[in-house]
Amino acid sequence: MKLLPTVGIMCMAAMITACQSSEKSEKASGKIQLITLDPGHFHAALVQKNSLEGVDSVVHVYAPDGPDLQLHLDRINGYNTRPENPTHWKEEVYKGADFLEKMIAEKKGNVVVMAGNNRLKTDYIQKTIDAGFNVLADKPMVIEASKFDALKNAFASAEKNKVLLYDIMTERYEITTILQRAFSQQADVFGTLEKGTPDNPAVTKESVHHFYKNVSGSILTRPAWFMDVTQQGEGIVDVTTHLVDLVQWECFPEQTIDYQKDISLTSARRWTTDMRLSQFKAITKQAAFPDYLKKDVVNDSLLKVYSNGEINYQLKGVHAKVSVTWAYKAPEGAGDTHYSIMRGTKANLIIRQGAPQQYKPTLYIEAVPGSKDLEASIKTVLPKIQQEYPGVEVKKIATGWEVIIPEKYKEGHEAHFGRVAQKYLDYLKAGSLPAWEVPNMIAKYYTTTQALELAKKTK
Repeated sequence: MKLLPTVGIMCMAAMITACQSSEKSEKASGKIQLITLDPGHFHAALVQKNSLEGVDSVVHVYAPDGPDLQLHLDRINGYNTRPENPTHWKEEVYKGADFLEKMIAEKKGNVVVMAGNNRLKTDYIQKTIDAGFNVLADKPMVIEASKFDALKNAFASAEKNKVLLYDIMTERYEITTILQRAFSQQADVFGTLEKGTPDNPAVTKESVHHFYKNVSGSILTRPAWFMDVTQQGEGIVDVTTHLVDLVQWECFPEQTIDYQKDISLTSARRWTTDMRLSQFKAITKQAAFPDYLKKDVVNDSLLKVYSNGEINYQLKGVHAKVSVTWAYKAPEGAGDTHYSIMRGTKANLIIRQGAPQQYKPTLYIEAVPGSKDLEASIKTVLPKIQQEYPGVEVKKIATGWEVIIPEKYKEGHEAHFGRVAQKYLDYLKAGSLPAWEVPNMIAKYYTTTQALELAKKTK
């Protein structure tokens, strides 16, 4: 009888030793060790929605105590406990006002994931990079022109410290956007990119988003500060980041953009989305507007959020227009939507996502007036597209051709975070980013922050 407790103790000791050995072996094997810093946005959790090859299962979290942190941990727990493909993350949490200093002092990982309140994000990036960490940051990295030089300095520090600073550009992994870019490189079909005019840009990208939305199977609870543009950033510097990135990525693939020479702003504007207190309560679970939002509240009941913006500009002489609109809630059966057109000398490549498309992004090829033998050209280039994306077809319709995309390529927005994370891990293994990525990130944030300055001056 006396042997049983001893055996139990020995077994427990062996299990603890095995776990410790497993953790040590993970670290010794050169696995990436993630750190999550102040996770106030659900994108921080989406990076961990699935297991990542070469990444340690132990993730160190540094944050102030509060509801933002708890929501993040609840999401990770949801991924760990789901019935299908559960993850096995172990979150080691430090709570305290000195969380940034503690993270830098302890250095328990080598890649810091940042997705949260954007007011201090540029400062977090600079201090973290200066301390020798790699950083994978959600957009936007900067929300005001006064901090643009600090971001530039962070990229210079990253090069000096031989670490990688990268932002999470999920929209590059949306299949209709990928194919729009691919067809635009086929001169027989697209011709060459038009230069356009301010009234008729060569490239237009429009994005519609919603404050009330479903994420990972439940209605998203947003922090109240998400509606404060001094913390989240105005729409023109937030979601617009994706659209500016796509214009660069599609029109000038793998080409370096010099923000001082290649970008010229034509016009910019901003406007508010109005939100009633009852709507605010539904998405924040808070009974009243916090004091920091009172500056944006009319008649104690209507919150006015500068979440909408439009930029007209020239990129290497090509006229482009990007715009972002936030509504409160999508129509039944709908969600966030995207519209995009690239105008070529032979054809236009258009992504639509409205009611006729059942709110699913759909790519079309439409001939421009005077274009000849486009159908024959499409048949000629299609095998080149199919080499990389087997199963992609085209279907003749009244207005041109619809690109038919197999379901296996339609992953959805949440899955794209894993794609970005894996791409970043590949860059870490290689020890560098492609040469064009850093200057193009700098160019992107120059465009958005300068557009905000221009919009504020525009009546």
